[in-house]
Amino acid sequence: MTKQYEYLSPEQVDHFLQHGYIVIKDAFTKEKAAEWTDSVWVRLGLDPNDKSTWSKERIHMPWHRREKVATFAPKAWAAMKDLLGGEERIDEEAASWGDSFIVNLGTDALEKVKQPLAPQDLDNWHVDGDFFVHFLDSPEQALLVIPIYSDIKPRGGGTMISPDGIGLIANYLAAHPEGVLPTGLSFTPSNSQYEKKEEDPGYWSMLKEIKTCKNFVEMVGEVGDVVLMHPLMMHSASKNHLREPRIITNPPVSLKEPFNFARDDPNEYSLVERKTLKELNVDKLEFTITTERRRIVPARVLAQQKMIEEEKKRLAGLAGQAATVA
Repeated sequence: MTKQYEYLSPEQVDHFLQHGYIVIKDAFTKEKAAEWTDSVWVRLGLDPNDKSTWSKERIHMPWHRREKVATFAPKAWAAMKDLLGGEERIDEEAASWGDSFIVNLGTDALEKVKQPLAPQDLDNWHVDGDFFVHFLDSPEQALLVIPIYSDIKPRGGGTMISPDGIGLIANYLAAHPEGVLPTGLSFTPSNSQYEKKEEDPGYWSMLKEIKTCKNFVEMVGEVGDVVLMHPLMMHSASKNHLREPRIITNPPVSLKEPFNFARDDPNEYSLVERKTLKELNVDKLEFTITTERRRIVPARVLAQQKMIEEEKKRLAGLAGQAATVA
């Protein structure tokens, strides 16, 4: 019998198993998006009406508040539960989203470009999860999630993805039970005794591997849409040629236990596990890590700690002005 899901339609299930992503339309309200982004320009310290103040192309902001996904975006939450095998498997502490916006403002030079780069020539290809050692079954980042807080048009800085890359990453991780460290745009082995083999595709250079991919999708959308992707989806920031501010977040969702690719009952596989097995071209895989799982403190954390103090000062100044006017 075909497994029944709480939210996902058979077409959405098929699309995820084939392409590794689905889009949940109107997952949260435009009113909620407006509320959360109301102070974004104050936080940035930029003038929305003066592009000469837009000094950075892309900015990763810290968060000030969080809300449970179940109340913020209930349709997305229902879909996430379906993809991951049920709410009981999801880490409760990681079931909330914050206002840690990623703002892509583009540049004057990009606005003048008539022919954008081919997707495989972008220089930011990676998989997410800079805060832990990666294994095939890692529970720390169980989905790649993109809530959209501003309308994103083609050539407007939407995340570029390559569904072809899921299989490349899955097979690489399956071959390296010792785990790999995320460093910058790529993976490097975490085992200091590891020696490169000629047949190893070498994900310390995803920019090389992306050249073999044929399938690319630009994640355009409207305010309130949420993109849910396989955690091993290769993706890259794209160039915002329109200079219309693009605002998203990418909150990780984690599991209580690692993924299991050798369940006694095949019906118990989550859709993410099924997609991983499909990319490995096996029905079952006994996967055992050979080193310990461990967390990493990425450099961005230190940078965001400084940013949040600066943002708090600007927000306090805005509150003070409002009190004076009142």
